[in-house]
Amino acid sequence: MTGVMAQGMVQLMAGSGIMSLYYGGYGYGYGYGYLSYLIYMLPALLLGLWAQAKVKSTFKKYNRIGNSGHITGAQAARMILDQNGLSYIRIERINGDLTDHYDPKDGVIRLSTAVHDSTSIGAVGVAAHEAGHAVQDAEEYAPIRIRNAIVPVCNFGSSVGPILIMIGCIFAGSRLGVNLMFFGILLFSLVAVFQLVTLPVELNASKRALQVIGDSGRFGEEDYKGAKKVLTAAAMTYVAALVTSVMQVLYYVTRYLGVGRRDD
Repeated sequence: MTGVMAQGMVQLMAGSGIMSLYYGGYGYGYGYGYLSYLIYMLPALLLGLWAQAKVKSTFKKYNRIGNSGHITGAQAARMILDQNGLSYIRIERINGDLTDHYDPKDGVIRLSTAVHDSTSIGAVGVAAHEAGHAVQDAEEYAPIRIRNAIVPVCNFGSSVGPILIMIGCIFAGSRLGVNLMFFGILLFSLVAVFQLVTLPVELNASKRALQVIGDSGRFGEEDYKGAKKVLTAAAMTYVAALVTSVMQVLYYVTRYLGVGRRDD
């Protein structure tokens, strides 16, 4: 479970910094540069803010409603793990708000206190979702394998890509600058690839969680409906992250094409 607000804000600020270098040096003016960037990025950022608020409000609502089986989040996760022969996966309590995650490297599911010890519908939904990731990992679910494999190169692209774009903007009047922008955009595009691969992974984990909640016989219909609303809201944060990444890549591509035309 992750938020998009901070990520979107960082991307917006980073892009604004790059564009200020570019437009400040080549006669477009700061106003045009920031305005065109905001036209691309502001809708995506607003979507991220809405998704973040939605998941928090939905979880808060269903974290006040107990599930009919009086099962804690930790117990729900343990039940799913044991049913899938994953008794070796540990469950630990972690501080923070919606910091729940599955760590495949250490073989542990970490649940926030609000999820680990709570018997709420929201807690069961979140915990079951994380257990779904552990099952995916054990079954070698293809999308999660792809995502884990590309993490190093995506991290490299997300850190080096903007630097190359920035340097390319400084030398935008030369062939070197155009080439640096091209390779910077190519590397930064890996962020969007990562978000694209992440989306089916998260949706599948939620699907697995809801199937267990619906078929176990230990939860009622209202438990299922509430958990579905929580997980659907959470899924929107991943959609927003993907939209934010794609829109930023598209913006850089349009700027690159403009630089290429002037260089010709």
